[in-house]
Amino acid sequence: MKEHYIGLGHIAIYTADMEESISFYEKIGGRVEQRDGVETPDGLKKLALVSFGGFTLELIEPPAGTLVPSGEGSIPHFAVYVDDLDQTAAALKAAGVTSFTAPEKKVLPNTFGGLQNWFFTGPSGEQIELLQML
Repeated sequence: MKEHYIGLGHIAIYTADMEESISFYEKIGGRVEQRDGVETPDGLKKLALVSFGGFTLELIEPPAGTLVPSGEGSIPHFAVYVDDLDQTAAALKAAGVTSFTAPEKKVLPNTFGGLQNWFFTGPSGEQIELLQML
């Protein structure tokens, strides 16, 4: 079956505020490719596809007044490979990102052959990992 896999389609993230999330992801280098919506019995579910280098986020805002549907699971975090962790973090901070979860990056020389990472959060609490393999 693995011969049918082409690559990552997208990573879905629930958001409480579509415009805030779009603004955040554009600020850190994403580009909105499409916006859409799906009518549900509870109202309009807003959707947006935001592309980055090599992957796409699907932002989902549930209808007004409703919560994230139960039973759909959650994503603890998503990781973005970067070529220079320090420069990437500096650029994000210069763009106004203040939600890093630790004051400094982690260097883990014995994990998966060596890596360094740094987490920050998006506007709906999603964890984003900047990841550089050593």
